[in-house]
Amino acid sequence: MGRLSYVAGAVMGAMTLPELRPAELPDPKPLRKVIGPGVIAAGVGLASGEFVIWPYISANVGLVFLWAAVVGVVAQYFLNMEIERYTLATGETALTGFSRLGRHWGLAFAAMAVLANIWPGWATSSATVLTYAVGGDVTVIAVVELLLIAVALTLSPVVYRTMEATQFLKVGAVLVFLVIALFLAITGDAYRGLGEAVTHAGQVPAQLGAALVLGAMAFAGAGGGQNLVQSNWIRDKNMGMGERIPRLVSPITGEDQAVPATGFAFTADEANLARWRGWWRVANIEQLVSFVAITIVTISLMSMLAYSTVFGAGTASDVTFLRTEGEVLNQRLSWFGTFFWAVGALSLFAASMGICDYVARMVADVVKTVYLPASTRWTESRVYSLVVWFIVLFGIAMLTIGFDQPITLLVISASVGGIMMFLYSALLAVLNRRLLPEAIRIRGYRLVIVLLTFAFFGYFSVLTLIDQFGKLF
Repeated sequence: MGRLSYVAGAVMGAMTLPELRPAELPDPKPLRKVIGPGVIAAGVGLASGEFVIWPYISANVGLVFLWAAVVGVVAQYFLNMEIERYTLATGETALTGFSRLGRHWGLAFAAMAVLANIWPGWATSSATVLTYAVGGDVTVIAVVELLLIAVALTLSPVVYRTMEATQFLKVGAVLVFLVIALFLAITGDAYRGLGEAVTHAGQVPAQLGAALVLGAMAFAGAGGGQNLVQSNWIRDKNMGMGERIPRLVSPITGEDQAVPATGFAFTADEANLARWRGWWRVANIEQLVSFVAITIVTISLMSMLAYSTVFGAGTASDVTFLRTEGEVLNQRLSWFGTFFWAVGALSLFAASMGICDYVARMVADVVKTVYLPASTRWTESRVYSLVVWFIVLFGIAMLTIGFDQPITLLVISASVGGIMMFLYSALLAVLNRRLLPEAIRIRGYRLVIVLLTFAFFGYFSVLTLIDQFGKLF
């Protein structure tokens, strides 16, 4: 009876999507075999938020606003788990689930993800930081990086493996740098400044605009559409019902499949519910030990490093504060600033790759599953590759015409991401209350936290829109 009501609820909201097919929930895997999706989420975020926006804030106003980063990461943890809840139970992405609530919801979020992330802010930031270390032309380096990203993502036999390997390398390099910085560069003043983050909890520095506050909270960790793509990443990691869905592969070097990625439903009997509890436990631990832990540690230490080196120097008007930061580190230890720039360039490059991947995944998932389910020509992999090259070529065009201000581009992206989080936090609550078996629905404190997140991002989204319209008119 549990599975029948579950499928019936899904069909009622399915519009033109096929009903969920009956299947047993696969056996849960040990933690060591599922570590990866949270690291990718942290790795992609280890740039826009951790390397640029939060250190930028700390360089300007100190560490008094750092409390908000912890709040943002914790809120995103709960959002990520509700996104994963639906995918673990069905194998479908959250976007497909949204499309069952209303046919065009998935397309709306995919379009917002494109709007937020089509700007080449991360590639430009990476190229800019790299020139601090080795010199060169920012535009040329950024164009080369974008082309490398397109080639890597469209020629990888299994795209997830390439993403996972890249982000593990990046996270490892960042952590090595931070361990050294902990002993050589972070001052006692920075540790004392952490106390201000506690005593000023709940306060927002007046000099931070609404758009920057919204963006900083959204990009404390993943942010915007990146959270939604936890669905795709855990599915390609074969977690839960995702094991029954084909992986995203290269249409050139992989075994491409034309099957739309609609999902499955399990009967809510004791055997399946026991397997569910195993999956839910391991998925929560994976997010906590990878995404939450890595993100909070790196935001805190990177912000403390910026505070220790450039706070009060009057040079943090744009991303060039990273140059001053590296110069100060070189003065303290001849090679350390150059190492900082190299790690930063790698970090921002890997973030650019991750962002290109997740935006293309969102668009390909929605287009194939909802609008082209019967097409054998337009597989998800082919749509994905087309979107990757569109993003890259658009970015190159923007760089060519001179639209290359990294902080401006990142704040635009982060603000749109915050508005997305406002909308999909409410939809997640509806989705996981309406379309899942009663025994595994969102309830209790998790439901309260998701609704509070909806209210918070809604408040700052309205402030941001009022602020931006005021500037326009």
